[in-house]
Amino acid sequence: MVDYTANASYKLLLETAEQLIQEKGCRNTTLQQIMLSTGLSKGAIYHYVKSKEELFGLILASQVELINDSFLLTIEKSCSLAAPLLAITEGLDRLQQKDSVANQILTYLLSQKDKPGIANVLQQFHERSTATLLEWIESGQKEGLIAQTVDARKAAEQGVMLSYGMCVRNIMLADTLSSPARAFEKEDFYQFMLLILQDGTSE
Repeated sequence: MVDYTANASYKLLLETAEQLIQEKGCRNTTLQQIMLSTGLSKGAIYHYVKSKEELFGLILASQVELINDSFLLTIEKSCSLAAPLLAITEGLDRLQQKDSVANQILTYLLSQKDKPGIANVLQQFHERSTATLLEWIESGQKEGLIAQTVDARKAAEQGVMLSYGMCVRNIMLADTLSSPARAFEKEDFYQFMLLILQDGTSE
């Protein structure tokens, strides 16, 4: 995969799409609107993506990269697991909020998964998310912050699946913040992952 992240037009494309999603929602955001808002030509946009769903997938990936940047800055200065794991937890919590662009995109893509190409976008996002969390865990093991007995791949998958579950829960209970069904929050996610990464078990 080519890395376009340092490209000014690529950044403009993602930032504009995010803004339009916030204003109009995923369903009502079109490549034509993005073209008009950015001033980019159709050819320039199609250099990066062939559909708005592909673009949405890139936005999701960019959100994961922001968490990754925060994690890398934190782990360099840390002598314990607490701060790096907190950086991950807070980053994921922002993505999981019902009004976040990432959660809106994930909801939209899941609702459209039977359409051509969208299942592939979702698969790529899942693989990228899991691979990134795996890198975080392996980095923690190298730094001596995470137990070597931890199965890094299994722990990464557990973290990603739990994050998905919280995303869906926040959508389903969007207007019931005080519901007893919202007992598991970001602090609990932090403690759950801390237990897994320190002891190598979720039991």
